[in-house]
Amino acid sequence: MLGWFKKKKQSGEDAVSESAGITAQEKQAAEEAPAESVSAGDQESSEAISRAAAPEEETGKPENQKGLFKRLQEGLAKTRISLVSRVDDLFLGKKEIDAQLLDELEEILITADLGVNTTLDLLDEIRNRVSRKELKDPKALKLALKERLLGFFVGYDEARMQVPVTGPLVIMVVGVNGVGKTTTIGKMANKFVRSGQRVLLVAADTFRAAAIDQLKIWGERVGVEVVAKEQGVDPSAVIYDGLDYAASRNFDVIIVDTAGRLHTKVNLMEELKKIKRVISKKIEGAPHEIMLILDATTGQNSISQARLFNEAVGLTGLALTKLDGTAKGGIVVHISHDFNIPIRFIGIGEKLEDLRDFDPREFIEALFANGSRPPINKAG
Repeated sequence: MLGWFKKKKQSGEDAVSESAGITAQEKQAAEEAPAESVSAGDQESSEAISRAAAPEEETGKPENQKGLFKRLQEGLAKTRISLVSRVDDLFLGKKEIDAQLLDELEEILITADLGVNTTLDLLDEIRNRVSRKELKDPKALKLALKERLLGFFVGYDEARMQVPVTGPLVIMVVGVNGVGKTTTIGKMANKFVRSGQRVLLVAADTFRAAAIDQLKIWGERVGVEVVAKEQGVDPSAVIYDGLDYAASRNFDVIIVDTAGRLHTKVNLMEELKKIKRVISKKIEGAPHEIMLILDATTGQNSISQARLFNEAVGLTGLALTKLDGTAKGGIVVHISHDFNIPIRFIGIGEKLEDLRDFDPREFIEALFANGSRPPINKAG
């Protein structure tokens, strides 16, 4: 998990306490700093987060690779039925590839949210190979389809997060309301903590009080500190204080939450640009990662969101949530084809471990894995 993240060595004096996440001296400093505790009014949300985390805490051990792959298969079940099973049904009983079969395949790919441009690009090569007699039967076509889809992810191995040589990795998280942004931040923080990193969360979504409260709850849940102020405060001021607080405390990772009120998108984008400038002034080279959170269930709408945020602040990574709740997981391929922005994480469930590091080969293998629903009996 997060194998690309090189763990920084800490002296005994700076070592993180396993039970509290900070030293006794830092606890005292935290009480005087902007970080705030979670209020009793957050109990209901806290219990919900606790339930999501409980399975992992009970086992105390990561699942083995076979179990993880099976979990990914299960999470992609709806997309597999929408895409791969429909392709299998289309090819059933066919012995040769003709124009009608390719037209029907095109429809399946588009309705699985691969997008028109991605589908045409995909099938142009397939049609050329068919015309050259390189592909003669549907079975070979399915394999070629799988290989071509994987080809859209070329270069992912080199597109890892740029971890600074010194100082903390600063991740600025953006996205519209309702996509699971704050929850994803909490799960990301947990992944870093489990990799041995000291994490600070900065609650700069001051537009919604619920966002601040939710981030505090996640901080408590996964054992990390949260810098937060009251609703309505200038987000840049919160970030300024948060980075000041982090300056002498040897955090490895700082994750900044931001607002996502799309109905005032012009003001929102200007605010995000300002936040980016403030971070850059406080820490040279930061933010090192500007990550957009997208809800996979929104399909094509997520494409316009990616374009909008990328134009405003220059995205370096994406995370797609709720892939287990949609039959249109082809949006993953669509985004990779249309944007030169790597997908960092995918969400395939509510558990902490269901926020997965995105591995293109693993994703495609799980999508095409055996175990999809039986073919439709066309005769019946």
